[in-house]
Amino acid sequence: MSVLDNWKEWQDFLGDRLQNAQSQGMSEGAIGSLAHQIGDYLSQNVDPKNEQQRVLSDMWSVANDQEQQAIANVMVKLVKQ
Repeated sequence: MSVLDNWKEWQDFLGDRLQNAQSQGMSEGAIGSLAHQIGDYLSQNVDPKNEQQRVLSDMWSVANDQEQQAIANVMVKLVKQ
């Protein structure tokens, strides 16, 4: 089973990676940029596995670059909790 199959596991996985990046000194700007790159990769290469991912995928597909960055930033905030 992949971390992508379960929304909670996906959030936990991202949260762990975020903590690692912050503990290694990665800036908020760099984290946001990386989150945007991951969002692009996922939207182009990964089929959503659950309802939450489908909503994110649908929003990402209609968003412009600035809006996609905002979505990525919100995801970073979400996994910080």
